[in-house]
Amino acid sequence: MDLVLRLRELRRMSGLSQKEVGRTSGVGEKTLSSFETGERIQSIKVAQLVALLNTYRVTAAEFFGDGVERKLLAELERLSPNELKIVSELRSLPDAVRERLADRFLVMLEAVQTTAEPRLRAIR
Repeated sequence: MDLVLRLRELRRMSGLSQKEVGRTSGVGEKTLSSFETGERIQSIKVAQLVALLNTYRVTAAEFFGDGVERKLLAELERLSPNELKIVSELRSLPDAVRERLADRFLVMLEAVQTTAEPRLRAIR
């Protein structure tokens, strides 16, 4: 897995937007985007990479070893075929569209969790 893909997948697995990572790491949102597309990956500074890894809570050994792949594979193994298809289709969309859809989906999930909580409490 190349450096660009590792950075993208770490951010995705962390559930953070580029803006959130930028705020937390101090790496500019546009700079992060250019790293994740591979456009400027050759110019990444060690300090920027360390800041990103700290944000993702990953050590350099995990990042440059097989730690990222193991996390990604473990995540994928838990997905059903339908879930895997949804993730795959989402990944193929432009960032802005994907983020809007993800936001709407999260709202729906929160609504389901809110309505399910009283039933779960009654069972306990």
